[in-house]
Amino acid sequence: MGNTIMNTDFNFPGQQSVYKGKVREVYRLDDDLLVMIATDRLSAFDVVMPKGIPYKGQILNQIATKMMADTRDIVPNWLLATPDPNVAIGYACEPFKVEMVIRGYLSGHAAREYKAGKRMICGVPMPEGMIENDKFPEPIITPATKAEMGNHDEDISKENIIKRGIVSEADYSVLEKYTKALFKRGTEIAAKRGLILVDTKYEFGKTKQGMIVLIDEIHTPDSSRYFYADGYQERQNKGAAQKQLSKEFVRQWLISKGFQGLEGQTLPEMTDEYIETVSERYIELYENITGETFVKADISNIKKRIENNVLDYLLQIK
Repeated sequence: MGNTIMNTDFNFPGQQSVYKGKVREVYRLDDDLLVMIATDRLSAFDVVMPKGIPYKGQILNQIATKMMADTRDIVPNWLLATPDPNVAIGYACEPFKVEMVIRGYLSGHAAREYKAGKRMICGVPMPEGMIENDKFPEPIITPATKAEMGNHDEDISKENIIKRGIVSEADYSVLEKYTKALFKRGTEIAAKRGLILVDTKYEFGKTKQGMIVLIDEIHTPDSSRYFYADGYQERQNKGAAQKQLSKEFVRQWLISKGFQGLEGQTLPEMTDEYIETVSERYIELYENITGETFVKADISNIKKRIENNVLDYLLQIK
């Protein structure tokens, strides 16, 4: 599949550094500005797939920036502008080295741990007698240390985060408060679309002025898991799989091919036909999550388009 953006090599005016994550590339400029570019890379089990998914970067960026706008009244965020469908520009922050994962339901990683007999995750107890995809009595926060590309994120307890000095106790209490508030709002937004926000992760940073703000993506299918609300309880009662909106379908496909990112496992080949179905699923995710029709950007020369739009924006604010 052509016309995807896998890597960038821009040189913007006042550029100081570039950070390349699993999916996003972040350019730091003078005046404490960050240019964040959402690529079409697909990551699963902390492994970046060799081929890109058309429109994925646009989809993630547009969901994230819409959700930032929809939560700005309860939690401050880093975002200033979105001059291109794949680009977000905002204030540079010092990121906290933890991902604040919050779970409303026993799904994904938590369900796999539960099936293995564990009743504690990140120092948080999980009740006995649950089945996969049951709702927790209250959402639980299960943080993870943030890994560099190629490494695995690791579960960590609140106590260890504070004990190891990764985040101070005072800052952690703010992260916890913001995480709960965002999840509550995200749950309300999802319910209006006939969806259940199952679990998600938030990342935070601190501005030069010392303010804690939300950064990176929010409520996207890469960072969150959604179920369709219609028929949820009926499926639970039958012990049937939930109909879901997330990139879990990619993980399940990889698992079916014998791959979970473990040593010695071979990454299965993604054919062009399969990649096209993944792209279509991401568009479906976008439309269900936002309630809006997805408008495909011009992908004839994505890098040139991004460069022109970013340069135009930077000229306007000078």
